Amino acid sequence: MRKLPGTALFAALLLGVAFVPAPASAAGAESYVVLLADGSALSSLAADPAVSVTHRYESAVRGYSARMTPAAAARLAADPRVALVQRDGVATIAAQSVPTGIDRIDAESSPTARINGVDERVDVDVAVIDTGIDLDHPDLNVHTAGAKNCSTGRSADDGNGHGTHVAGTIGAKDDTNGVVGVAPGARVWPVRVLNNNGSGSWSDIICGIDFVTAHANEIEVANMSLGGSGTDSACGSNKDAMHEAICRSVAAGVTYVVAAGNSAADSASFVPATYGEVITVSALADFDGRSGGGAAATCRSDVDDTFADFSNYGADVDLIAPGVCILSTWKGGGYNTISGTSMASPHVAGAAALYQATHPSASPAAVKSALQAAGTSDWTTSSDPDPAHEPLLRVATF
Repeated sequence: MRKLPGTALFAALLLGVAFVPAPASAAGAESYVVLLADGSALSSLAADPAVSVTHRYESAVRGYSARMTPAAAARLAADPRVALVQRDGVATIAAQSVPTGIDRIDAESSPTARINGVDERVDVDVAVIDTGIDLDHPDLNVHTAGAKNCSTGRSADDGNGHGTHVAGTIGAKDDTNGVVGVAPGARVWPVRVLNNNGSGSWSDIICGIDFVTAHANEIEVANMSLGGSGTDSACGSNKDAMHEAICRSVAAGVTYVVAAGNSAADSASFVPATYGEVITVSALADFDGRSGGGAAATCRSDVDDTFADFSNYGADVDLIAPGVCILSTWKGGGYNTISGTSMASPHVAGAAALYQATHPSASPAAVKSALQAAGTSDWTTSSDPDPAHEPLLRVATF
């Protein structure tokens, strides 16, 4: 996993030497770093019985670290053989991981995402129709005033983790901590339609779609990393209530991005993946964030740079995006690595958010066309189970 430039582990003047305090040799002893003046002998100073040496430095600098009292440190500082006596400090790692999926779709090159370790948030709203979102996750910009619970429980807080993971891929903050999403800092709306076990009814999901549609003047994109068995029907035919709800929501201006499904089957038998009004996303197995293949598998067995072995396929699929071993946010303020077309879909939802941030009047159909046009065939398309090879998401120009 690559690290963003920025805050890194450091250790004063000592080029990475760890400060490991030894037992104090006297009451009130503290850790200090001592640098010697040119020509001074290390042995003559380190032999002081009032000093408990913990490290000796002979290459990058000449000197040592030691436990001693402040009085002893003051005496050393006055010694002409000593160049510096410095109170020891504490170093910690404060770095943000760029998940492989973010790397693979070139989100770091997006002028709108501006992934540079500075918490500049993409001004866009994305509904996560899922298990809810961890409402106080520090790495997410959760629009808690826009939370809706259509499932069990008393709130839209995530008791499963799945929705929080999806939200992180869409918009985890670019704040040098944790991970970063495709559209960093985007406002994510928790729309809980699945319970803590990750299941829910069509009626619950329609409740969520209804809520999003009521806020279509605020929400640009909705992600649905969920699905079940079903077939397509025409808008207005009144053969599928969920489809009718999505038709009207899309007509209201909301771009819907959905997972293709994880049954290694044709998406034509799964809803909402088969609906023509949504952007349906299959999953790519990518283990290093780079094209070309050859990377070793990590969290699960698959072949790098190929169509994920579990992913649904077919003519209904519009784009492919990374969906294997994806690191993102998790419930309880944590992070987790999981796989599925559920993980591929939010990459595209984040991409749609980036596009809409600079094209606020774009229709859902125009967003879909723009994402497909910007995609690339730079993946092992021969691994696709069907002859229609969907483009791989790429957001460098958004």
